[in-house]
Amino acid sequence: MATESPSPAPAAPSPALRLLTAIVPALAVGVASALVLLGVSLLAEELQDVLWETLPDALGVGGYSSLWMIVMLTATGLAVGLVVRTVHGHAGPDPATTGLVDTPMAPGVLPGLLLVTTLSLAGGVSLGPENPITAANIALAYWLGRRALPGAPAEMWIFLAAAGTVGALFGTPIAAALILTENIASRPGPGALWDRLFAPLAAGAAGSLTMTLTANPSFDLSLPAYTNPAWSDLLSSVVIASAGALLGLLAVYAFPVAHRLFEALRYPVLAMTLGGLLLGLLGALGGHLTLFKGLDEVKVLAAHPGDWTAGEFAVMAVVKTAALVVAATCGFRGGRIFPAVFVGVALGLCANALVGSVPPALAVSCAVLGVLLAVTRQGWLSLFTAAVLVSDTAVLPMLCIASLPAWLLVTGRPQMQLREDGTPLK
Repeated sequence: MATESPSPAPAAPSPALRLLTAIVPALAVGVASALVLLGVSLLAEELQDVLWETLPDALGVGGYSSLWMIVMLTATGLAVGLVVRTVHGHAGPDPATTGLVDTPMAPGVLPGLLLVTTLSLAGGVSLGPENPITAANIALAYWLGRRALPGAPAEMWIFLAAAGTVGALFGTPIAAALILTENIASRPGPGALWDRLFAPLAAGAAGSLTMTLTANPSFDLSLPAYTNPAWSDLLSSVVIASAGALLGLLAVYAFPVAHRLFEALRYPVLAMTLGGLLLGLLGALGGHLTLFKGLDEVKVLAAHPGDWTAGEFAVMAVVKTAALVVAATCGFRGGRIFPAVFVGVALGLCANALVGSVPPALAVSCAVLGVLLAVTRQGWLSLFTAAVLVSDTAVLPMLCIASLPAWLLVTGRPQMQLREDGTPLK
């Protein structure tokens, strides 16, 4: 009796066709990610105006007086602590244990997470929006994407949301591609690296274009162009980047210690209220420019560097470093990239004020590079951010040289992220 031959398996789609089918969901996720970031940012800005201008004016006190900074940051800590204590899911896991790209949260956690993020941004907490907004976008994309396209790889939605958010944050898809290159390259998967980056790059482009057309963000500090490179600049770049890395490592090593101290208080409301008080005291010490995420504040520093001495820049760098550690360990939800950029800019301007022959663009970019390498442990992100702040390709060779000793200082050291048992990642 003749047997029928098995029917041939359907041919797998070509790589080009497979990539083409990912473009539409990538663009949709990128646009949505940018809109979530934009919505939270606009709401936080409106609330910030009320808290720091309208309210103190009505009370007849200085909006950035030492008293108001202490009162406002303490009140912000109390408010955020109460929200974390009462909302469903407690606004996500302990932020000291989370990174920029993590596993998706449950959708029910997101309202509380976005609320405390808005309160922290408006209240002057020294953290950026990148971690919680990325986490929220990953959760939304993962939850909705698996229902809309159940056959698509679940991991795809994580990378699309991360790329769309990072592209929107930095105003360019290059930042998303650089960050995800390190993440994707470390994971096994089929296809060439550019095949695996194709859809995330589209999401990053959609996110950055959406943000550019609606808010026109800019990282350029408008520092004097770096002209006439000199041999002495090699030594300057290495010393400044290494100093930035060492300052960042101080924060990294203080991170688990501060976290244990706040954990010993046992109650998040108490921990964040105390954290807010400490942030207010640090703000009174370093000045109001050391508050908030730091992106707008670094532009003020760079626009009028002659208004501060080298000592004042050094104080701001140290105060912002301490504020970053306090805010990230007491329970506030937020990212560490933008505050670290402020630390680097203040440190670079301090170096320029101490040694006037060091070009400000070189000093700032190298200091930012060193601090970010220590805080983020992301090489491409650190190089990109340092370069984009001065918008001058002439600094790139110096930055590449400066990154070598700075990376030797930070590699193998603990990271600014903890495991659930409180021990730092390495």
